[in-house]
Parts: sequence; structure tokens; C-alpha cells
Amino acid sequence: MPDRLTMQDPRHQYPAPPFPKQEEQQSPGIVAKMDPPADHGEESYIGFGRLRGRKALITGGDSGIGRAAAIAFAREGADVAINYLSSEDSDAQEVVDYIEKAGTKGFALPGDLTDESFCKTLIADAVKQLGGLDILVINAARQQARKSIDEVTSEDFDKTMKTNLYALHWLAQAAVPHLPPGASIITTSSIQAYDPSAHLLDYATTKAGIVAYSKALAEQLIEKGIRVNVVAPGPFWTVLQPSGGQFPEKVKEFGKDSAFGRPGQPVELAPIYVLLASQEGSYITGEVFGATGGKGVA
Repeated sequence: MPDRLTMQDPRHQYPAPPFPKQEEQQSPGIVAKMDPPADHGEESYIGFGRLRGRKALITGGDSGIGRAAAIAFAREGADVAINYLSSEDSDAQEVVDYIEKAGTKGFALPGDLTDESFCKTLIADAVKQLGGLDILVINAARQQARKSIDEVTSEDFDKTMKTNLYALHWLAQAAVPHLPPGASIITTSSIQAYDPSAHLLDYATTKAGIVAYSKALAEQLIEKGIRVNVVAPGPFWTVLQPSGGQFPEKVKEFGKDSAFGRPGQPVELAPIYVLLASQEGSYITGEVFGATGGKGVA
């Protein structure tokens, strides 16, 4: 993996398309089956103690952006609980191992975020296991490409809405009573909120909703001393893409049209999550941090 502390040309820092044909996977997919492997910071992220003593819950923490945030938070000194679907146990256990190797506590809390009662239970379990909660990263997402509006079934739309938007509300609502002044909520939107793709109707809709919800929540919660911010990635090389998030022909060329000529790697987002979670981000709330490969978020 590249040395992330040495200056280098970012265009050539990581693999660029065309990529090999990916093994066909059902959503949400397994990290180990990606070719080339994604860099979540397993070997490349170096921490500096910015989150020492903090207690974080990350949804979708087994793979992709959530995995990168979990590894980074642990190496910055935080205890971390991750949520994921039980079908992803192998990926989740790898992440817990990385957390514990960093010298902090890691907890695996599987379950389906489309269930309101589970979201409430998840927050309660995280608070119990961690001994409190002061960082909440709401990151888990459903993305399924569909060629036509006719193919977006009510079941599709409902599941995407519940995973990406309803769960955000249920989790935030349950977490707020436990969050002390100085706590941070970080949500994950997308460039799709600002530049939606025709084949991602339901996904893009939820990502725009996440921005609006998070900005409104930030206005409410600053009265409690709690900050709320949004990260809006562009094309990132995560297992979400080859497990139905993009059509196979698009995965082969994924990220080619970015300014870098390649997709981002999850570890390249980790420092943004660390900043927004840490006291170094003390004057940041209601903001959207884009990392779109040069496309912007406005």
C-alpha cells in the first residue's frame, strides 16, 4: 500500500481503470472478493491520538467507507462499535481485529437498520458496550442500479429509503439523549445528492435527503453542544459498487471520469471523518464536506 505520509502524485497513488471483471456478488458484498483490493487503511492509516478516550458507533462499519472510518478512529484512540448485516460477519470480524490491534476496544453489533426497533436497540447496546457514546457515524447505505424507472419497484424504493433515510432518523433520535456536549454526528451523503445519475433514482433521492436532514439537525443540536456534519463522496472503490451499485460495464471504468482518472480509496476519506469527529473540528457544524474527485458538491 502507498505511504500516505510521503508526498506523491495523487493521480497515480492508487489503481486506475480499466479494472478486471469483478466477481458477481449480492448486496452488500464481501471486501475480500474485490480486485484490485480496496485500501481501507489496514496498512496505510497512521493515527496521532486525536480521538483518545472517545466512544464511536459506525453503521456499515464492516466494509467501504465505514471500515476505513473504524480503523482510523481506533488508531486515533477511540473505542469503536460497528454495525453491519449478519451476512458480512467475516468482514466485520476483520475490522474488530484491526480495532483491537490498535489497542482500543472493538464491538460487533450485527442487525438490520430497516427495522426501527433494532435501531433503538443498537444505540442502547452501543452505549452499554462502549460505556457511553460521543461519536455517531451514520454511514450504511443501499445502492442498486436500475436501467429504467419501470425497474424501480416499490419494494426497491422502500428498502432504499428505510436503509438510507429512515434509519438515519431512528438512530439519531435514539442517540441524542446519550450524547454529551462536544459529541459529533457524521452522516454520509454523496455527489449523487447534487449530480444524480439516471440509474440511481432512489439512491440519489435519499442522498439529497441526508443533506437536508443533517443541516436541519445541526441547527437543532448545536443548542446542546452537539455538532452534525455530512461527508459527500464521489466515486470511491468500495464493495458497494460491484455488488449491484453499478452495472458491470461501469465498474470496469469506475472513476475514470474523475479529475484523477481513478476512483478514490476509502482510506482517503478517513481523515475527513476523523476531523469531524475530533475536537479539531470544534467550529464545524451543518457543513457538507465533498470528496468528489474534482466534481464539487454545488
